[in-house]
Amino acid sequence: MTRTIVASATREVVIGFDQPFCVIGERINPTGRKKLAAEMVAGNFETVKQDALAQVAAGATMLDVNAGVTAVDPNATEPGLLVQTLEIVQDLVDVPLSIDSSVSAAIEAGLKVARGRPLVNSVTGEEEKLEAILPLIKKYDVPVVAISNDETGISEDPDVRFEVAKKIVQHAADYGIPAHDIVVDPLVMPIGAMGTAGQQVFRLLRRLREELKVNTTCGLSNISFGLPHRHGINAGFIPMVIGAGMTSAIMNPCRPQEMEMVRAANVLNGTDPNCYNWIMTYRDHQPATAGEAKAAATAPASSGGRRRGGREARRTRA
Repeated sequence: MTRTIVASATREVVIGFDQPFCVIGERINPTGRKKLAAEMVAGNFETVKQDALAQVAAGATMLDVNAGVTAVDPNATEPGLLVQTLEIVQDLVDVPLSIDSSVSAAIEAGLKVARGRPLVNSVTGEEEKLEAILPLIKKYDVPVVAISNDETGISEDPDVRFEVAKKIVQHAADYGIPAHDIVVDPLVMPIGAMGTAGQQVFRLLRRLREELKVNTTCGLSNISFGLPHRHGINAGFIPMVIGAGMTSAIMNPCRPQEMEMVRAANVLNGTDPNCYNWIMTYRDHQPATAGEAKAAATAPASSGGRRRGGREARRTRA
């Protein structure tokens, strides 16, 4: 059984098909958050601290940490800022971290100060990226997110994305990196722009699990990009994507509806034995009144969530 081990200084987490779904908190990321970016540039990490604590309290298994505050010379600015952010977060919470950057120098700087066994986010199928990132993965003995795009961009054909993932796994093996340390991001497309996006990712996940035998992740909110009431789509997507074989996701754990679906999927998938976590979380749960439900249904939807455009933009950096 494929198991990807990540760890903080004090806590080990296993990502795997027989494990509870791994929720990677997305909030410590200035992409699309101008206020957070400005605070981090100014050396103000109060929002970072609040987001770290809130996500862990809401049930995040891990936290993604990104310090990409600017597209202007990130090689100069990002390594130091990422190190500072990682040190603050790991002093505050004890969950494993995901070091999120497209800047090779920032990733290595982060790996030097990270405690335990962090996840690196990410490498693509581009030859230049493979040659820059895979030696670091081997040197520091850590797992890596493999994003299924290469020099040709992101294909709308899921079979092409599978071949890119396969290429990354094979290149990693050349460096002595086992497949269980590759967590593939099959790239979830927005359902509003591509009506087959859900069907595509379900089929691709099954192939990744059965043929490559790798764990998987995604930017979960990509599926709802551009639609109203995004969190309803996200919540519906979660149990379906878990059922298809996805083992982790970068998402916002502070959305109760979405976390409820994660916990329900764990129960139904057999990774919450005796429904223990479900019972402990919801035994005192009080359903919303009719008035509260109506207010929630008519309230304006927040755009929130991980932005596909921002993530794609990060892949183009050196």
